Amino acid sequence: MNAFWAAVQFLTRLPTPHLAHDDEALAGRSALYFPLVGLLIGLLLWLLAALTGATTPGVQTALVLALWVGLSGGLHLDGLGDSADAWLGGSDRQHSLDIMQDPRAGAAAVIAIALLLIVKFAALEALLANGHAAWLILAPLLGRTSALTLFLTTPCARTDGFGATLARHLPRRTAWWVVFAAALLPLLVLGLAGLWLLLALLALGLGLRRLMLKRLGGSTGDTAGALVEFSEAVVLLVLGLIW
Repeated sequence: MNAFWAAVQFLTRLPTPHLAHDDEALAGRSALYFPLVGLLIGLLLWLLAALTGATTPGVQTALVLALWVGLSGGLHLDGLGDSADAWLGGSDRQHSLDIMQDPRAGAAAVIAIALLLIVKFAALEALLANGHAAWLILAPLLGRTSALTLFLTTPCARTDGFGATLARHLPRRTAWWVVFAAALLPLLVLGLAGLWLLLALLALGLGLRRLMLKRLGGSTGDTAGALVEFSEAVVLLVLGLIW
């Protein structure tokens, strides 16, 4: 259970038992629970959507999106912002990595985060307005599954940092089974639509992975966060288009 709580502690701001912060093996095992933490987030969002169903669509969407951001503490949005600054401001690999470590947010970060939230708001509002709040569960689940897949398939651009530690100690064979199990869920509940959803996520993941390898020579925690945000947005957009 410690690995699960470690995943909750890293990916959310939910209260957890006290855990050792220097246990690298625990960090690696925690990644196995990323999809499960995504499922937990999705269930909480669905619950809020159900409780606020009597409000206007705009208010309901704003509340759900606010909880969504709050549950993660903006962790993945921060990664998106840092990645945007690095891609637009970095002249080479090392410069891009240095920008990612800068705690300040540049114009590219602000614009990227704002646009991403606008897209999420619009797609989420359409989904809720059509009475499909339950499908909301898939977005955070598949978003964090995408991050796990990235750690499995892409070398780390840095040798230090939490992402590198996680990748080094990740139980890879078990992790692949976790990815396959998570991918089965949309197929089971959505059928053919679930297949289109997975294909869209695959195209997104391959495209972003190629950009990471070309610019950085691998992935970082920030680019994993950006992938989570983009994946969640794609899930909402595809589901919104289908229904």
